Amino acid sequence: MPAQLEEERAVELAEIFRLLGDANRLRIAVVCLDSPLCVGDIAQHVGLSASLVSHHLRLLRAARFVRSQKRGKQVFYGVADDHVRCVINDMVAHVDERRSGMEDDDGGY
Repeated sequence: MPAQLEEERAVELAEIFRLLGDANRLRIAVVCLDSPLCVGDIAQHVGLSASLVSHHLRLLRAARFVRSQKRGKQVFYGVADDHVRCVINDMVAHVDERRSGMEDDDGGY
């Protein structure tokens, strides 16, 4: 793993993290972790309108965070690859660890 990031790569990574900084987009990405889902199913899982989910999916797809696959008349969305899956799963685990350790956490390293 590189100790430094070139400017171009840093900008690209920052953009991806900015996209995931939106709670709705993050929830949509999490729903797509296990198997590809159509927009209607994603919308139902996250409690958003299908049009809003479509908008978020367009942004996530442009960042190559999710990919789409057409099956008949429907389009299904899933995470782009195992790297994406690992990043999300690792961050969810990180938050869960912090939550469970907050009672005895003194804030130190």
